[in-house]
Amino acid sequence: MPSLPSMPPFDLVVFVFFVLCWLFYEPLFKRLARGSLLNSDMTVIRGAWMGQMSSREIRLLDANLLGHALNSASFFASSNLLLIAAAAGALFGGESTFRSVSSLEVIKTSSRWLFEGQLALVMLVLSRGLLDFIWAIRQMNYSLAIMGATPEGENVDPGTQAAYAAAATRVLNPALSSFNRGVRGYYFALAAAAWLFGPIAFTAATLGAIVLLVWRQRHSPAAKAIRDLRRQIDTGSVDP
Repeated sequence: MPSLPSMPPFDLVVFVFFVLCWLFYEPLFKRLARGSLLNSDMTVIRGAWMGQMSSREIRLLDANLLGHALNSASFFASSNLLLIAAAAGALFGGESTFRSVSSLEVIKTSSRWLFEGQLALVMLVLSRGLLDFIWAIRQMNYSLAIMGATPEGENVDPGTQAAYAAAATRVLNPALSSFNRGVRGYYFALAAAAWLFGPIAFTAATLGAIVLLVWRQRHSPAAKAIRDLRRQIDTGSVDP
């Protein structure tokens, strides 16, 4: 009976480290982070947006803004499909693809089995991102329907408008959270692709992706500006 292929120990350790970072980055970061995060601040700002939307007589601006986000999600979903197709073509290219790639000096793969595993990991990360984008698109369409159904006019009960705004917020925030997860998948897909250059490059790319994501959530200029705006909304200086 033929023995199952084994992964070099260092590659196995780095692979497990990557999977833990990829799957548990968001929940662990939310639990361990102190203070506000860019994504959590944006949930408050979107709630303020929906509050303004419900009281507007003409909601063309709101539809255009959400339509822009919808187009962005569709673009990223299409890009994911192309990248998945490219990775699948290399994965199922057979022995000829492995020989061509392994002949390159920069590629560090010890066997065809390891090479296929590296490509499969990239495909898996991209596929998860694709599903996130698809779910984001569907939820954005639900949000557009809620916007269209929101009553308008001077005689509308403010409580009814507030209920529509709250419902739109509860749909829109998960939609854009799914979009954010899909975009984050590109960071981890690049880190997974770095495995082709060896376990050291894989480790460095994974750590680099985590550091970059954390910096953008906590310390980037955009995060600081959004944090300040959320404080204004929380203190009532900006009408929601």
